[in-house]
Parts: sequence; C-alpha cells; structure tokens
Amino acid sequence: MAYYPKKTGVVISVFFLIILCFFVFLSIAYVKIVTPRKLPTLSATKSDTSVRGSLYTSDGFEVAYSDKLYKASVNTQSIDPDKKELFITLFSIYSGIPKDEIAKKVNQKGYVVLSYTLNSTIATHLKNLNLILIRYDVFREYEDKKGRVIQKMGLSIEVSGNNRIYTYKNILEPLIGYTRKVESQNITRVDGVKGVEKYYNDILSAKQDGKITGKRDVGFNIIANKEANIQSRQDGFDITLSIPLSLQRKIELTLDEAKKRYKVREIIAGVMDSKTGKILALATSNRFDPKSIQQKDYPNLNLNAIEYSYEPGSTIKPIIYAILLQKGMVKPSDVIELNDGYYKLKSYTIRDTHPLKSASVEDIIVRSSNIGMVKISQNLNPKEYHTALHAFGFGELSGIDLPYEKTGLVPSPKTFNNEVYRASVSYGYGMRATFIQLLRSYAIFSNGGYLITPRVSEYVTSPSGEKYIPKQLEPIAILSLDVVQQVYDTLIQVVQRVIKVAQVDGVITGGKTGTARIASGGKYDTKYNGSFFGFAQDETRSYTIGVVAFESDIKDDYYGGKTAAPIFKHIVELLLEESYLKPIESPQEIPET
Repeated sequence: MAYYPKKTGVVISVFFLIILCFFVFLSIAYVKIVTPRKLPTLSATKSDTSVRGSLYTSDGFEVAYSDKLYKASVNTQSIDPDKKELFITLFSIYSGIPKDEIAKKVNQKGYVVLSYTLNSTIATHLKNLNLILIRYDVFREYEDKKGRVIQKMGLSIEVSGNNRIYTYKNILEPLIGYTRKVESQNITRVDGVKGVEKYYNDILSAKQDGKITGKRDVGFNIIANKEANIQSRQDGFDITLSIPLSLQRKIELTLDEAKKRYKVREIIAGVMDSKTGKILALATSNRFDPKSIQQKDYPNLNLNAIEYSYEPGSTIKPIIYAILLQKGMVKPSDVIELNDGYYKLKSYTIRDTHPLKSASVEDIIVRSSNIGMVKISQNLNPKEYHTALHAFGFGELSGIDLPYEKTGLVPSPKTFNNEVYRASVSYGYGMRATFIQLLRSYAIFSNGGYLITPRVSEYVTSPSGEKYIPKQLEPIAILSLDVVQQVYDTLIQVVQRVIKVAQVDGVITGGKTGTARIASGGKYDTKYNGSFFGFAQDETRSYTIGVVAFESDIKDDYYGGKTAAPIFKHIVELLLEESYLKPIESPQEIPET
C-alpha cells in the first residue's frame, strides 16, 4: 500500500515543475515585451570624394590628372574569431600586403586601418572581396560593453586622398608646375605650387564632395530612394593647353642636345602665334619630374622664361629702331658715320665687332653696329625713351597666364638723363627683360603692329562638358603699318645677308641675334647669353620664335648666331614637319605683315 503515495508525489512534483517553468517563460516574455529591443541601425552615410581637374595638351594628351587613394579599415570585433585566419589570408591576396602586417593590425581590438594608400584598382578588388567575406559569414554582430548590438561592419573602403599623376614625367616642366599635399576634412588633397597648377589652382581644385545618407541593404549598400539625402559631387574643371605635346617634346629634345653641345647653363625656346598670342611651345633644357623632386632639381623649379630677367643685348636694337621710325627721327636710308668701329663717349669707349666707316640706318640693324645705335638714338629725350620701352612691354607684366612673372627693369626717366646710360640701353645693356617680354615685343613686327597677351591655355572644361575660353585682353596698337613693314623687311635682311643659318627653304624668316656679356660681382665676366628672336611665316600663318642660350663660355661658341640661331632654324623645320607651316611656292615674294 506504500507504493501509491510515492507515485502520486512524483506526479505532483513534475506538475509543479511544469508550472514553475511556465511562470519563468511568462516572466522572460514579459521582460522582452516591455524592454526596448537593441536592434542594429539600418541607416548609413557614404561619401564620394571630388577630385582635382586634369591638364590636357592641345593634341589631346592628358598630362596631369588626379587619382583617388583609398583606405581599407575594419572593426576587428566584427570578425568571427574562427574565421580570422581566412580574413587575413584573403585580404593579403587581394591587396598585395604581407600577411604578417595584416595580422598585427587585425589582432588589435576595435577599428583599425589596414592601409591608407590603396589605388583605385586594388580598392575595387577589395570591395569585391567584402562581398565574398559577407557571403561566408566572416563578419558578425556583437554586443559592446554597454550591451548595445553592433551591426556587421564588413570591410570599409573609403577615399583617403587624391594622388596627382604626371603622365609624362618631366615633359612640359616647369611650365605645368607641381603640387603639394594639404589635409582637408581628413582627406589628403593637393594645391598647385608652381606653373599652370598654381595659376589655375582655383579652377582645377575640387569643389564639393558627394554624400548620400539613407537606409542600407544587407550588402551594406545605401538604397538611393526618395528617403535618401543626396549631395552631388563637384569635381574641378579641366584645363586644355594651347601647346601640342608632340611639338613641345621635339623642341625639348632639341634643347637637350644643344645644351650638351654648347655647354651652357640653360637653353629656353618659345613659339607663339604672332596674331593671337597662343603659345605653341615654351621649353627649357632644365626640367624635373614633379613626382620625384630632389635637391638637385631646386634651381629648375622656376620657369625662367618668365621668372628670370637679363640684359637683352642686340635683340633690343630692332625695338629701338622701331621707336625711332615711329617718331620720325630716322629713315632706313639715312647714312650714319660709324668712325671705323671706334667711338668715344665721355670716358667710355664703344667698339663694333665688325668696324664700318659708315652705314645706312637699316644696315646699322643688319650689321648690328653698337656705335650706330648710340648715334641714332641720342636725340630721344629721357621721358620718350622710358615711355616707349614700356609701351613695348618692358618693365611691365606680359599678362601671361602663369604665376610669379617678373617685370624686368626699365630704370626711371631720371636715369635716362645720363647720356652714357641712354647709349648703353640702345644696344641692350643697362636694362633687363624677360624671355616672354622679348617674344611678345617681336610679335609686333609680324602681326601688324600690335602688342598681344601671351596665353598657354586654350579653354576650360567643366565636369559636365561645357567649354569656356578665358577672357583675353584686347591687342594694343603700337606701331603704324608703314613702320612695321620697314622693321619686318630689315629683319628679313638680317637673315638673308648675315645670319644665313636661320634661313629655311619655303618659309619667310626674319630676326635678330643678341650676344650679351653677363655682369657678375659688379663687372662683366667671360660668360655670355646668346639669343635669337624672330618670326617664321607662310602665306597665311606667322609664328614668333625665341631662343636664348644662357651662360656660354667665351672659350666655346657663345655668339647668338652660333648657338641660338641654329636652334631657331630647327624649330622652324619642326613647324613644317608638324604642318603648322606650309612651304611657300614662291618664297621670294615676301608677304606683307
């Protein structure tokens, strides 16, 4: 009879246990119902970094552009501990970063940046890797110390900065210039420091980053619906230069060879459309790679075509000649006594390299007589002298679209009261000019008498494709057509009779050499600047061309006719080769300016 009470007790115990479990379940359910759920956020924000505009040549080559640099980061607590090794292995394969480097970072706790300098190709690969890792549940949700549920984060691939790429390294330098890194809103960007990069920095610079905020899908992509907040990306504008890469490069190689041959410090050459001011080439023998600037490159960072001034020597003579013709003070046929190449002016002695007893005013230019220049310019009063040189652009900015241009030096009218000073200026000493000022002034003789503004840019292109031509200054009339024609004819005579090396079959060429001794330490030493400025034209087009070889030694070829003039000729031949000039069928029939 004792068996039944024992069995009944077991049944009762089980019953009460079931009742207890039921109450526990109800309690848990109640707590879950009344307690706010700790769900992961379903919204996200992503940025789209804007980039700096590109630089193009007139023949369509992209010579400078910006590429995005990316950073890859991950919340290591989101990585499933059992799949950490898989993550490290795959990330190493896709990124090319050694496994041990990744392991060191992944073993840290929290958010870590795995790399800051990934290029766009690797960044794309890692975005694809992220999808694979999600598919294999490598990432997980977890609770932080405060009990909050942290969503699966996955790999974060974001822009860390912009990297400026110069496609052709030292070509077009220092004209293009270079950039420096700046930090803005945790993004590494670049600003222009020199050259076109500096002058057009505001136009090239990125305007506004893109941003989108909204709900995300399971792949961590933001859903671009009506609820999403979208800010459009605005990149910088592109600049197209007036310079063709092909012509520029051929001239640079010509200057490289000439520098070795003549053993000079630097050679600069430029080609400009005589009527529009568009620069077709502005080259130097002294270039640098803007992505690898070394200490030895420091002297080459300046664009000496506009940033360096020098005494122009005999290249100033056609300008003085034109001033005197315009004022009616001389005629080309006037005969001037030249004292057999020896002339005393106060305590100074002036000599001619090629002594003459007398010569016409035109022959004074053709034969480059210093004594003749002194005599024909002596009646210019100080104010007229000073004002006329400024009218030709000396002592003034040329207005070229490049930064840090120098004005050179034209002393005050008071200085021109000194008779010896006035005399020295007439053959190119006592004043300073830049290469671009001389190129600009010589264009007057083949464009009808106008002072124009040089330009290296062709047009600006917006990200949406609209093209804008930068505003240009109106040409300024300097000389009458009669005076222009007289100087034009004289410069052709210089080439045909004296500097025959500058002649090119089928093309009209004219110009003037200059050989100026360099002042150092208050006196003139044994080094010279040899130059040639002139024009080359066919029946429809005319180009002004300048060449200067700086610091030729007296022991070597140093005359402008020996150094600069042959380079001038080769540039004209390149213009023919590249079809910028077409041979004239009857070159003896000289077209009027």
